[in-house]
Amino acid sequence: MCSRVFWPDNPIAAVAARTMDWAISDEPEIWVLPRGMSRTGGDDPHAIEWISQYGSVTVSGFGVGITDGINEAGLGFHLLYLEETTYEAADTRPTVSNTRVMQLIADTCANVAEAVARLNEVRIYSTPVNGEHLGVHFSFEDSSGDSAIVEIVEGITRVHHERSCTVMTNDPIYEEQLVNLARYRPFGGELPLPGDILSPDRFVRASYFLHYLPEPQTYAEALAGPVLIARNVAVPPGAPYDDFAVYPTWWISAVDVTNLAYYFQVVTSPNLIWLELGDLDFSEGAPALSLDPKTEGLIGDVRSQFAPMPAIF
Repeated sequence: MCSRVFWPDNPIAAVAARTMDWAISDEPEIWVLPRGMSRTGGDDPHAIEWISQYGSVTVSGFGVGITDGINEAGLGFHLLYLEETTYEAADTRPTVSNTRVMQLIADTCANVAEAVARLNEVRIYSTPVNGEHLGVHFSFEDSSGDSAIVEIVEGITRVHHERSCTVMTNDPIYEEQLVNLARYRPFGGELPLPGDILSPDRFVRASYFLHYLPEPQTYAEALAGPVLIARNVAVPPGAPYDDFAVYPTWWISAVDVTNLAYYFQVVTSPNLIWLELGDLDFSEGAPALSLDPKTEGLIGDVRSQFAPMPAIF
């Protein structure tokens, strides 16, 4: 049900990679979104409204909102599933749907500190996706190596904001993941590396492999490290969880917040595709562009494959 890993402590590039795991494909679309776009936080009468200050490369899921991406300021952002989420009670703050909160961050925040501050200014509420209310949590990273994980548990927003917030999977909540991690080598315990697909095991494996990554000598190695870890914790089709539910990996992405690049691969393609944000037109008035990453034959730099498309969220 999704995993994210961030490698900030190497001298070449700070790179984060994640998987998207779900029961069915989220039908991803990759977007190039310019500055100056008018937005709303959803259908709630108290929804926040804003104008995008930063251009971004984002991925939409189920055609309703953003789950992943990077903006031109060098902020990476990721939405993952968290069953233990209990959203905050109504108050006087403006609201934003859980399907649109990543776009708010992408459009208005330049770094992790600003993203955390922005989330404190709004109340997140749940919008049904395919008729189902979903709990989510968020991770952020920026070019300084800063990182944060934000969860809404028991109606309270819990922020973990430090460079050590490098791994996130799903349930249990982040504090409990760290307690479990301490049972394993080399994190203070004596248990060997686990091999299940369950979220706690993926958290331990991602942390383990990140711990042992050697210092990269080339850019390719700096990118490959997090991507290989994401592939290691990816879930093949048909592999069941304890309740026999199946949530395979549909795609893997990577954000380079140092050099401003976005990488993407659907699991049914052998090819990695990418965009370098410095090559894109984010100027106000430029068209929003989209691409179906499942299109056959895509490989390498795909900026020429995008087509104008009205943004639907």
